[in-house]
Amino acid sequence: MKSIGVFSPAVNVNSAAVLSSIPLQMIYNFNIFYYVFYFLATFLMVIYKSQVFSFPDGNLALDLILLILMVILEVIRLYHGFKGNLTEEVVPIVINLVLTIGSMLLSLYYLLWQTYVLKADVIINAILLAIYGLEEVLDVIAVSTFARIYT
Repeated sequence: MKSIGVFSPAVNVNSAAVLSSIPLQMIYNFNIFYYVFYFLATFLMVIYKSQVFSFPDGNLALDLILLILMVILEVIRLYHGFKGNLTEEVVPIVINLVLTIGSMLLSLYYLLWQTYVLKADVIINAILLAIYGLEEVLDVIAVSTFARIYT
């Protein structure tokens, strides 16, 4: 136990310190707004492409199903990220790290492998992948900080 002041009683400084990452929380909040834009833009582009181009059988359905799967994954991923960072727990952030890999793969699908890739697809997916990459770095830093302090 360390004493904080001359007249204060002995207080455990580790329990009083806030370890939550403000930059990580900021990128999570930005990700929410950007992902809403990303989803709407991608959905509208898929609709546009379905009207302008002819899709092979099943490809339109695959693009839409993967987009819905990506939304579900994003909600679960961000929930665990917010929870882990704010409660300073390692397990939810590790879950977020693993789910981010899945989100990155889905974003790569829309960047490289979907039926028709427009320039707008490339731009919005590159930005999303950059956000994911920054989140991964900040997640690893947060996990290492929490693990070092609490073990």
